[in-house]
Amino acid sequence: MLIGLLGLGISFVLGLLLYPRFIDFLQKNNVSQKPSEYALDEYKNKKPTVTFGGVLFVVIPVLVSLVMLLFQPEPMTLLIMVIFVLYAMIGLIDDYKIIKEGKNDGLKASKKFLYQLVLAVVFYFFYQLNGGKNILAVPFMENGIDLKWAYPLLVFFIMTGTSNAVNLTDGMDGLATGTMLIALIPFAYFAKIAQMTALFVFVLSVMGALLSFLVFNKKPAKIFMGDVGSLPLGALLAMIAIVLNKELLLAVIGGVFVFETITVIMQKISWKTRGKRIFKYTPIHYSFTLSGWKEKDVVLFFYALGLTFMLIGFGLSAIS
Repeated sequence: MLIGLLGLGISFVLGLLLYPRFIDFLQKNNVSQKPSEYALDEYKNKKPTVTFGGVLFVVIPVLVSLVMLLFQPEPMTLLIMVIFVLYAMIGLIDDYKIIKEGKNDGLKASKKFLYQLVLAVVFYFFYQLNGGKNILAVPFMENGIDLKWAYPLLVFFIMTGTSNAVNLTDGMDGLATGTMLIALIPFAYFAKIAQMTALFVFVLSVMGALLSFLVFNKKPAKIFMGDVGSLPLGALLAMIAIVLNKELLLAVIGGVFVFETITVIMQKISWKTRGKRIFKYTPIHYSFTLSGWKEKDVVLFFYALGLTFMLIGFGLSAIS
C-alpha cells in the first residue's frame, strides 16, 4: 500500500513542479488549440488554450513507476505501460496536425481507427503470451464465459470504445480529468487485492499525475489534455479492466463515459433516420449548459454521477 501512495505523491509533486514550466514553454511556442469541434459556439469563441497537457501525465507515471519498481514491473503492467504510451503517440500526432493546420480535423477517422486496431492486436497478442485468457468474467458465475475467437473482438471494442468515449467527455474544464480520476479508484483497489503490485503502483502514479494536471485544468483551464491525454487514458481503463477480468464492471464504473457515448450515438441515429434531435446537444454535457446550467455545476454533477457509478461498481464487485 505504501509504495503505491508514494508513487501517487511523487507523481503529484512532479506534476505541480513541471506543469507551470511546461505551460510557459507551450505558450511561448504558440502551441494552443481551439475548443473541440463538438463544442457549442460559445465555447468555440473562447480564447485558444495551450494543449499537449497529456504529455506529462503520460510520461511522469511511467517513469516514476519504473524507477520505484527498479525497472522490473510485472509483464502485464509493462505491456499496459507500453500501449499506454503508444496510444499517447496517436493522440500526439492528431494534436500536432490540429495545431499545424489550424483546424480541429486532425487525423482522419479511418487512420485513427487503423492505428487503434493495430495497438489492440499488439496488446491482445502479448496479453495471450503472458497467460491471458479468453474468459469473460460474469457476475455470479464462478468460471465466466469462454468467448474463444470472439474475445479479441471484445478487446478491440473495449479499447477503441473507451478511448474514444473519454475523448468525447473531454469538453469542459476539468470534466474528463476528474471523472477519470474517480473511475481509476476502484481499479487501483482491484489491482491491490489481485496482488498485482506493479499495476497498483502504476495506477496510483497515473492518479497522482492527473491530480496535478487537474490543478491547472480546472476552470478556467490553463491547459488542455488534448488527444495525447484522452486517448491513452481511455485505453488505460480498458486494458486494466481486461487484465483484471473486470470487463463488464468497466461499463458500470465508467458509466459517465458510456453515457456520453450512447447519447452521441442516439443523437446521430435519430438525426439521420428522422431528421430530429433527441437531446439539445451532444456530447450530452453541453445539453446541460443549454438548459441554463453553469459550466462549473455541470462538471460537479458529472463528478457526482461518476462517484455514483463507482460505488455501484464496488457494490457489484463485492456481491459477485
